Amino acid sequence: MALLQDLIQQIDDPALRERILQETNKLLKQKKFGLVFEEHIPECTPLYDIPVRKGALVAIKGKNIQQSYMVESITGGTAKCYEKERKTTVEIPVSSLVCIARFGDPIYPCLKPIDKVENAPDSDLWHTLIEADNYHALQLLEYLYAGKVDCIYIDPPYNTGARDWKYNNDYVDSSDAYRHSKWLSMMEKRLKLAKKLLNPEDSVLIVTIDEKEYLHLGCLLEEIFPEARMQMVTSRINKKASTRVGQFARCDEYLFFLQFGSMNIQKSKYSMLDVTDNSNHNAKEAKTDTIWNSMLRRGSNGSSRRESPNLFYPVWVDEKRRKIEVVGEPLPIDVNRHDIEKKPPIPGLKAVWPIRTDNSEGRWQLGYDTLQSYLKQGIAKLGAYNKKRDQWAIVFLKKKQKEQLRDGILIATGKEADGSLILEWNEDEEQDREPKTMWVRDWHDASTYGTNLIDKVIPNRDFPFPKSLYAVEDTLRFYIADKKDALIVDFFSGSGTTLHAVNLLNAEDNGHRRCIMVTNNEVSDREAKSLYKKGLHQGDSEWEKFGIARYITWPRTVCTIEGHDSNGNPLNGNYLGSGFPMASGFKTNCEYFKLTFLDKTSIALGRQFRELFPVLWMKGGAIGRCPVLESDELPNMLILSQNKMAVLIDEIYYSEFDAEMQKHPEIRTVFIVTDSEVAYQTMIRTYDGKDCYQLYRDYLDNFRINSGR
Repeated sequence: MALLQDLIQQIDDPALRERILQETNKLLKQKKFGLVFEEHIPECTPLYDIPVRKGALVAIKGKNIQQSYMVESITGGTAKCYEKERKTTVEIPVSSLVCIARFGDPIYPCLKPIDKVENAPDSDLWHTLIEADNYHALQLLEYLYAGKVDCIYIDPPYNTGARDWKYNNDYVDSSDAYRHSKWLSMMEKRLKLAKKLLNPEDSVLIVTIDEKEYLHLGCLLEEIFPEARMQMVTSRINKKASTRVGQFARCDEYLFFLQFGSMNIQKSKYSMLDVTDNSNHNAKEAKTDTIWNSMLRRGSNGSSRRESPNLFYPVWVDEKRRKIEVVGEPLPIDVNRHDIEKKPPIPGLKAVWPIRTDNSEGRWQLGYDTLQSYLKQGIAKLGAYNKKRDQWAIVFLKKKQKEQLRDGILIATGKEADGSLILEWNEDEEQDREPKTMWVRDWHDASTYGTNLIDKVIPNRDFPFPKSLYAVEDTLRFYIADKKDALIVDFFSGSGTTLHAVNLLNAEDNGHRRCIMVTNNEVSDREAKSLYKKGLHQGDSEWEKFGIARYITWPRTVCTIEGHDSNGNPLNGNYLGSGFPMASGFKTNCEYFKLTFLDKTSIALGRQFRELFPVLWMKGGAIGRCPVLESDELPNMLILSQNKMAVLIDEIYYSEFDAEMQKHPEIRTVFIVTDSEVAYQTMIRTYDGKDCYQLYRDYLDNFRINSGR
């Protein structure tokens, strides 16, 4: 296209040149391959915590959020608002307005502490739950952990048409002609930010979905992540299946796995498909791998006699003794095998040839000299007899089985009469294998180990279609079993299953994995209608307490960590597999924040350090309990050894700060508040190996460039 545009520039007629350039630019914006969908009006987010002031962009609570106003003045509780689209001015009660942020607007997020659960005061492991629109939360996480995340696991809305998700603050239902493209627009924005979080050298993205959007999602993932190695797995999540009139009953869903860099799936003792007792999580996987393999080459490429004449030879067998007696030499291509059959090397022997199921002449997988060697070692023998075809099979051990024999996974318990080894699986050795792409596990049932489990923890609080705890745990284990310090992010965290699964993994292997959950605080469509009838709106405290984050995610997190239900009763039963008692809880901690926004000017002047401080704590790795600044007056510096971070708030005190730093080599993260780049570079010159940041420039510059991304 660059060459074409250069040629267009050579057109003398300026009007014609401009017209052709315009049409060419239109063509550039059209996708000829891959996923094509409507580009929708960018999303808006209501900011209920932001006070309505002069100059604010606002919308009316409970109305179309796209109909926005600019506040010109406020007098006695009434705002004079200008509506740009209609070019009119209206007066609206301030109590009826909510500030909004449009997609691409520069934002300056902070984290407002809401609550915490601390069940391991001696541990520096702290998970986080962030209540927020996940797009803005991802912008914050990009500032905090760009390129540092090991695993992202998300379970986005499936877009079933059942009004289960919102676009621009309105529920999307099956009657919306653009519901698929709205869903794709929503997902595209978030996945592009998620890409910035993942470690390109070694990480994984896991996305669950059902049949409504899996085709669209697969194309979108390929388009955004062309460098990834992608696979899709089918998982049975409902043994009873959901009936659909006139259609197949649905019992499964799909998982997309995108591996980056050196990330590979870890072998497992489970194939995920075949189990000895599929109702017992502790049952050993059945050893379904083949021991003895047919020596006949299968397939169409390179499997005929003509293509490999040296691998076409007779194997002479004694049918009565069921034993291979002689291995013949390769037969020249112009010699008929039936002529050879008439002259056995020992009277009474029968020739076995590599004859395919269509009765054409094929070839063996082993050369005749290799087969002779295998027979001496006892790792090749006469196989089964096919009466219908009057054909014997020749079987042998492939490379994998020979390695299993070497490693003790297979053991030889003796020899058969024909000299071949008697082989059995070693029950004391687990057989590692690559899991299959179809998962059939009873403990992945979303009803029993999702819905029923949540009801046990937080009784009588409905949450639609939660994941099975063990399905999420199994999924994560394939990638982070050997990453005991992994950072896991879930920005569609819903009921909080991902953190629950991470805690269970940590409890089972003494891991130190950290999880960041992001969820909004939406209520269901049904609940919203009921609350509207009571005169309540989103942002009201009575409304907010029934939102997902506060009514489901956080109570579940607290209860499972502390080992009791929401009524204070100890949880009954044990976790499957580990036998770990639910009532024991988990020796870990979690901080609950709500994402809100700061004033850019106030930040630059250092007036909102207190509000920004939890963000700095997270950027420092969320190590230890998030400190609380008790005094109204800010100190000159903070040396927080328990958090492995330090902040120089007043650069005049750098000498004292530096002296303290020398006493605390455990400090990993350093923040310096200064407007001078030169001074900043001078102050950090001795802090090699530490992560250093200049405030507030580092923070402001990051979010200033968010515009239009």
